[in-house]
Amino acid sequence: MTLTAGPSTAAEPARAGRREWTALGVLMLPLLLVSMDVSVLYFAIPSIAADLRPGATQQLWILDMYGFVLAGLLVTMGALGDRVGRRKLLLLGAGLFGAASVAAAYAHSPGALIGARALLGVAGACLMPSTLALIRTLFQDPAQRTKAVTLWTTVMASGISLGPVVSGALLEHFWWGSVFLINLPAMALLLVLAPVLVSESKGVVGGARFDVASALLSLAALLPVIYGIKELAKDGWAPLPALGVTFGVLVGLLFVRRQARLAEPMIDLRLVRTPAYGGSLLVNLLAMAATVGFAVFLTQYLQSVLGQSPLEAALWSLVPTGGVMLAAPVAAVLAQRVDHAYVMGGGFLVSACGFGWLAFVDRATPFWVVLVGSAVYAAGLVSAMTLANELALGAAPPERAGAAAAVLESGSELGGALGMAVLGAVGAAVYSGAMPSSAPAAARETLGGARGGAPGVVEAARSAFVEAMSGAAVGAAFLMLLAALMSLVLLRRRV
Repeated sequence: MTLTAGPSTAAEPARAGRREWTALGVLMLPLLLVSMDVSVLYFAIPSIAADLRPGATQQLWILDMYGFVLAGLLVTMGALGDRVGRRKLLLLGAGLFGAASVAAAYAHSPGALIGARALLGVAGACLMPSTLALIRTLFQDPAQRTKAVTLWTTVMASGISLGPVVSGALLEHFWWGSVFLINLPAMALLLVLAPVLVSESKGVVGGARFDVASALLSLAALLPVIYGIKELAKDGWAPLPALGVTFGVLVGLLFVRRQARLAEPMIDLRLVRTPAYGGSLLVNLLAMAATVGFAVFLTQYLQSVLGQSPLEAALWSLVPTGGVMLAAPVAAVLAQRVDHAYVMGGGFLVSACGFGWLAFVDRATPFWVVLVGSAVYAAGLVSAMTLANELALGAAPPERAGAAAAVLESGSELGGALGMAVLGAVGAAVYSGAMPSSAPAAARETLGGARGGAPGVVEAARSAFVEAMSGAAVGAAFLMLLAALMSLVLLRRRV
């Protein structure tokens, strides 16, 4: 069942009214918090380490467990929502997110906190595809749906940037558990308002049972691939992460084979093969690869080259969001008059120009130049991603909106991991080549390895890192040019 406002005809979809837009505002609450939780622990880790005293491996899992579980379960939860009801899954996720937040805030051991972060990942996987799928059913009119998806994409991108800022502000006055307790009011509000404003929505799948085997295969495919790629990006070549990627790819092939044979699969492979959906999925993956892969360099540049504190760096990193908030609505308006493919291609070209601008940064470059370049690439990139999400959702039948949204989000997670690996490898190669051969081995590998060394080595490492960031910017610009080309080739309307 879908909320509507006013009569409709076969030629003109029903337009959403005040109730639907209010419901959209309610749906943005969990999305903001789920995206914030990806980065909210960046400042809290030192306090957690002093209180709970986790080992090095436990500390990594405290940071990474949420993202791994979230990524691994998105497809499963999206398909489950299509069968049991997206609002039902949304409310279940909200309740679990609140309970897990309390458990995380009052965890008394590293193991308990890791377990609570895993539960938060499960809850986040319930919430994210449900919010995007409900937008598909709340907004039948394409123009209104474009505006709604624009807001969804902006909130998601802003949440990741806001996480460290909110964390730093809370830790100025409260203990580390407060970064989890801020979730409670929003989840309580969602539990109260969603049943009133959002009608239940589910796919008509002929009473087909949920395929547990497919769910397990998707989890066994995504988790090792994402974990392996991130580890390879972080520490370089190692047998275990490489084996994980290989294993995940093989399991993924089994998953695809099973989907092709099922009458009611978790993922409709016919939909993935369509240019509108498959093409949007592909350019979205490239966009996230550029975003996440370059963000690692920009964060280090602010702190390790310019010497900013973590909170100061987090606040400055919000500046590019202003470009996003200006450009995304403009792109949505243009898309009502011009073929989506041209607007998306233009957005990716603008993003490529922003990255190209940053490719010429050196140690003497004024800080404002870096901020302008960052705002330009972020504005073009998020504008194009918004239209890719809307185009993919519009191509998906309403009964499979949950699975379609989940596959999009899983592609984004995979794209982020690939970006860290590819652009990280480019940056590492440039950095090593720019460092003098007389520098210590640790300093020739990473900027962090140069800390505490001789002043000349530290300065050389900072200069080499800026060159590495420029190399990563060139790689990101190439990805954006490729995304622009694919937008025009795959997504242009054929008459």
